[in-house]
Amino acid sequence: MKKQILFIQGGGNGGYEADGQLVSKLKAALGDNYEISYPKMQTDESAPDFGWPEQIGHEIGKLPDGLILAAHSLGASLLLKYLSENKISKKLTGIFLASTPFWNGKEPWEQGLKLRDNFAGNLPKNVPIYFYHCYDDDEVPFKNFEAYRKKVPHATFREIESGGHQLGKNLLLLADDISNL
Repeated sequence: MKKQILFIQGGGNGGYEADGQLVSKLKAALGDNYEISYPKMQTDESAPDFGWPEQIGHEIGKLPDGLILAAHSLGASLLLKYLSENKISKKLTGIFLASTPFWNGKEPWEQGLKLRDNFAGNLPKNVPIYFYHCYDDDEVPFKNFEAYRKKVPHATFREIESGGHQLGKNLLLLADDISNL
């Protein structure tokens, strides 16, 4: 039976298409033992969290135990929000987060995206968590990665020299970490 991965896209216009390239690269790097579910997130501008956490929960519910979660950018931050604010009944194998924004601004639109102060303690227990971030990410500054390093010290942090926000479309490091679970 193939191992199941749920990949949550990043935001913005064209985010689904751009991250589709990441999913293709990940699928190629992992091979035939993995199946990747890649649903298109629908943005609800009237919802403070754009309605993504509810959709993420729905998608997790459709997949079997042993699920691997992966996400990029806005999707990674909202996956963390969902996992830290909801009881997860599925057995998770690992959580892989790339170019993850740490929302801490005062703009009204950011308030629904922020994580609670105690979010790290509410993440699923005994599930490995990995963060990936390029030093030259010009959309999500590297200081966001450092904020997660302070808040989630039990996670594994992979610093990448270059590749920008899309990690140079190279997910070999992430694929290796998934394969080694």
